[in-house]
Amino acid sequence: MTSPQRPAAASGAPLAIEGAALRRDGRELWAGLDLTVNPGELIAVLGPSGSGKTTLLRAILGLERLSAGRVTVLGEPVHGAGNRRIGYIPQQRPLASDTAMRARDLVQLGIDGHRFGLPFPRRGDRRRVDALLASAGATAYADRPVGLLSGGEQQRLRVAQALADDPKLLLCDEPLTSLDLANQDAVVRMIDRHRRESRAAVLLVTHDINPVLGKVDRILYLAGGRFMLGAPRDVLRSDVLTDLYGAAVFVLRAGNRLVVVGAPDAEASHHHHESHLEGEPA
Repeated sequence: MTSPQRPAAASGAPLAIEGAALRRDGRELWAGLDLTVNPGELIAVLGPSGSGKTTLLRAILGLERLSAGRVTVLGEPVHGAGNRRIGYIPQQRPLASDTAMRARDLVQLGIDGHRFGLPFPRRGDRRRVDALLASAGATAYADRPVGLLSGGEQQRLRVAQALADDPKLLLCDEPLTSLDLANQDAVVRMIDRHRRESRAAVLLVTHDINPVLGKVDRILYLAGGRFMLGAPRDVLRSDVLTDLYGAAVFVLRAGNRLVVVGAPDAEASHHHHESHLEGEPA
């Protein structure tokens, strides 16, 4: 089940997925996925555990093979691992407390981590790192060991690292997990600022749409071996999600929030969606 695509993007679109399918352990997670992500567009990817959200990101990075279909990034087919034109933000995982690397060193890896041999600083590298640290609100702890920083502070640095090469495609794999509200807001603002200023396309996997719903252009919802793609008001509906899951799912309004309940998955049944859809049917 899909919704109409936007007008076809140029061949150099940041991301184009054609006829994609994914099978795991003899089970088809989804098939027939066509998705073009245009410059400056943010698409949130939702769905229960095991629906293939992270695997989709890995396929775009060249780390996994799709069962069918093809992926092109900025007009070129994905082949092999590693693409400096793609920024990647992983889930927040605390670094060991005895990690001696400084905050600025972690960000610096986004600039010279791909070089062979010893990375000698280039002209402008220091200014670029300082600017990225400032955008992350990390100037005050730039020279502290990252192992002594909070999980939220570490995640801000990972975002800065991912943005170091000014990527035109940014992939985010649940970057807000385990962060408090203040750090969620800081990370979302960094991602949104980059996509607005650089016209970068963003594909963001999340289990909680709340922090990003006001920024999202479209939602890709994977569930029940199928998918739905459309504007938030067209996807986050009881009738749409019920059809997608093949079981009764309710999108309830609670103040200015939407709560999705009844999805046949423990994680999905606890999604909480902030509503910016006043007047739209639930």
